[in-house]
Amino acid sequence: MTFAGHVVLITGGASGMGAATARAFAAEGAKVAIVDRNEQGAQQIASEIGGVVLAGDVSSSAFCNQAVESVVERFGRLDILVNAAGVILRDDALGTSDEQWQYVMNVNVNGVFYLSRAAIPAMKAQGKGAIVNFGSIWGEVGAAGVLAYCASKGAVHQITRAMALDQALDGIRINAVCPGEVNTPMLASGRDKPPSPEDLQHMADATIPMKRLAEPEEIAQVVLFLASDAASYMTGSMVTVDAGYTAR
Repeated sequence: MTFAGHVVLITGGASGMGAATARAFAAEGAKVAIVDRNEQGAQQIASEIGGVVLAGDVSSSAFCNQAVESVVERFGRLDILVNAAGVILRDDALGTSDEQWQYVMNVNVNGVFYLSRAAIPAMKAQGKGAIVNFGSIWGEVGAAGVLAYCASKGAVHQITRAMALDQALDGIRINAVCPGEVNTPMLASGRDKPPSPEDLQHMADATIPMKRLAEPEEIAQVVLFLASDAASYMTGSMVTVDAGYTAR
């Protein structure tokens, strides 16, 4: 899966699966632009891979429009958009405030919509493009204690399906990768205390058929596949990468 000459815009590229995806695309020859609120972290990844940084908040439609415009102005095109930015809130309905609910929806749902909407005209003008959204197994099945996150990822899955149908004749393929439990900062965040390596292994032993967490690089390789011509007949697909969790 070579991406020489391709221009890729990745949100949430400062850490976790977004950073792993940025590294993977760069290793295959792509020019990578990283969008993240964490400018310092994004700059670190960008300097490592020879990429560029667009620091800002994906929940702002104006910023998303500006980010796409900047990439097209700099590189002359935009071939691939990866919507990896996301946040999680670990609580039920009674523990979720209006502000917390809106925050999760603004980043996880609005960010995907705004950036995809901004990217489509450039891709349509080229006659070809690929968008890969980060969904989740929790967008397909329920989980206790992460209500807003589950709802947001369900919305991402439906955006992916509907947008894929809308753009099917424009040469733009739109799919979602749906990870299970991945060894990232998000997995450890929002808990009463940071989990130890032993805690994470216990989680894997108790819930995952393969008895281990995914590494971000494993998810990144699926993103590259979905963005590549090897997936030329795939659009509107939710690709689950969860070590068999949802196969039960």
